[in-house]
Amino acid sequence: MGAGIAQVALEAGDEVVIHDVDPGAVERARERVRSGLAREAAKLDVAADEVETWVGDRSARLRSAVTLDAVAAEAEIVIEAAIEDLDLKQTIFRTLDAAAPPDTILATNTSALSVAAIALATSRPERVLGLHFFNPVPRMALVEVVPGPATAPDIVSRAEEVVRSWGKTTVRSTDSPGFIVNRVNRPFTIQALRLLEAGEASVEAIDRAIRAADFPMGPFELMDLVGIDVNMAAAHGVWEGLGRPDHLRPSDIQDRLVAQGRLGRKTGAGFYDYSSGRRGPVAAEFLEPQDPSSLGRAAIEADILDAIYAEAQRAVAEGVATAADIDRAMRLGAGHPMGPFERRAATD
Repeated sequence: MGAGIAQVALEAGDEVVIHDVDPGAVERARERVRSGLAREAAKLDVAADEVETWVGDRSARLRSAVTLDAVAAEAEIVIEAAIEDLDLKQTIFRTLDAAAPPDTILATNTSALSVAAIALATSRPERVLGLHFFNPVPRMALVEVVPGPATAPDIVSRAEEVVRSWGKTTVRSTDSPGFIVNRVNRPFTIQALRLLEAGEASVEAIDRAIRAADFPMGPFELMDLVGIDVNMAAAHGVWEGLGRPDHLRPSDIQDRLVAQGRLGRKTGAGFYDYSSGRRGPVAAEFLEPQDPSSLGRAAIEADILDAIYAEAQRAVAEGVATAADIDRAMRLGAGHPMGPFERRAATD
């Protein structure tokens, strides 16, 4: 994520300073940035004999710093992209806060932790906010902008201006579990798992129905792609953070697969088999005969998308985000062909 953020900033003409406690990670980030810039040059049809110069000009604005203090001392905006560990992030922000000039923006790329909790480590929580980018950063247009309860309005506006200058589309979310996308899109997989648990539809039938609704992939294909363990952790995080609502209760099916080490593509097995190196048939335990009363394509689609709409309504009612920002976020961050409110308006 850090390398991707650096790449889009360099493409926009900014200078970038990167830091990691592991020097090897810094070198790997440099290589990823150069590779990403080369791919971007190919997309832009930069002439073959000019690609090296094009990449070199942008890479020349990328430097590294040995310490966090050195980054904070000269940056106008610092974006932290460390692992999702609150203690670690608080340690980083404590150091940044002590070294950075008062008007420096301190942003976290967290997707799961409270911005307010991270800001508690600083003496100036008014300059701390969340800037949640989506992976891969160069391709994904969305950034969720998440002010904490103490974040100053001018900090939010300045941060939005920066990421928009990088070609990103911003949406605002309150500092609540899952922000917009990781919360509102939770039923995409949770409801699919409910249908499977109840024997109302098979893995393949559910994936087929959702692809037929113009989604790039079905829920089970998606879980296998991102990692069943990753999806399960997100599901538990949002569920716990929202007070364990029954409609978002994580599925025992995921817990069982994770316990078996079947995490999807990366382990060769999940809901589908990947032993051949590509997606194969559905795993044997999910091949139970279809019940004659099983749901059809339209009913499966409606069941899952209606659950997403209901969660979007809850998010609006709680003041998490506006309906327009939720629609925008679901299209740009979750690959939905239409946002939940747009879909409902089109079908009413």
